[in-house]
Amino acid sequence: MMIQTLTLDFFRNYTHAELQFSPHLNLIYGNNAQGKTNLLEAIAYLSTAASHRARYDRELICFGVDRGFIQGEISAHGRDFTLEAALQRTGGRQLTANGVRLKTLASLSGIFQTVLFCPEDLTLIKDGAAVRRRFLDNCICQLRPKYATALTEYRKLHEHKTRILRDWGEKPSLLATLDDFNLRMAQTGAVIIQHRAHFIRLLQETTGPIHKDFSGGKETLSLQYQTVKTIQDPLSSPKDILPRLLEHQESHRQAELETKQCLSGPHKDDLHVLLDNLPARTFASQGQTRTAALSLKLASREIFFEETEEWPVLLLDDVLSELDAERQRFVLSRIKGGQVFITCCEDSPVGNQLSGKTFKVHQGRILS
Repeated sequence: MMIQTLTLDFFRNYTHAELQFSPHLNLIYGNNAQGKTNLLEAIAYLSTAASHRARYDRELICFGVDRGFIQGEISAHGRDFTLEAALQRTGGRQLTANGVRLKTLASLSGIFQTVLFCPEDLTLIKDGAAVRRRFLDNCICQLRPKYATALTEYRKLHEHKTRILRDWGEKPSLLATLDDFNLRMAQTGAVIIQHRAHFIRLLQETTGPIHKDFSGGKETLSLQYQTVKTIQDPLSSPKDILPRLLEHQESHRQAELETKQCLSGPHKDDLHVLLDNLPARTFASQGQTRTAALSLKLASREIFFEETEEWPVLLLDDVLSELDAERQRFVLSRIKGGQVFITCCEDSPVGNQLSGKTFKVHQGRILS
């Protein structure tokens, strides 16, 4: 799997750019705030239809214009794809694959997979549950169209239910719709929980050995899935999970009405990371949390390979320079195979350790 070319129009600080990549290593270097991360963001957008830095698509468009454009020529699964994202400052975006419009995120799932690792991910262990849920969602959406569909639907339902809980005091008639939203949220939530549970099981099997190697055999990493407490077996079928979700919803009904918040469902899930059976979020040192975060990302890459028999495109955004020499060596030893993109500063020693196609970025322009 690889991206052969990337074309940008009015994306971030690029008014126009055309790049042709190596199927192996691509090193993107330059001073800070020149546009290196923007290139990786564009590549990742073609696989997830989302940015790791922006909440809204309009934030991706150059100032002073109304539209932006990303196009990638992709080789994956024995086929060639042209993926395009037309972004608009007002109105919706348009995603196409080989000229055919993709109506949902699920339609994009399975075409092109990327694993992005940026400096913010080094806090994956210490940050709140939302960061770890986003990590899980990003991975599973790229592998499972059914999950992407359920997640999109659940988010819409959650937004509607939140408005009902917020406004029912002034409009009591809204409560008549609450049971319907609860049922639909439980139905889609059951699908989400089952998929998360299966992916976390794979993640546990893969992350543990990687982390053991990473720590020189000194530490044992394990994972625990925390979901709705009435669900005893999240690996069971959505049909079996559904009544447990409804039971939890009912027990929290009064509290939700009083707090005007949605308190029940997989939007509260968390992935607990344990080091030697102790919560890493509480007890791990800075070095241990970085090692654990790297292990999770490298494990997700290997899961993608096992699932698709192709390496996903790996995007390392100025991460190696954040690591000590020992962790740099470990990461570089684990990423052989597949297409890799690495960004670094012009004076970074990382660039001296690697060989491959290089691109110098300066003020939104590619100089080499």
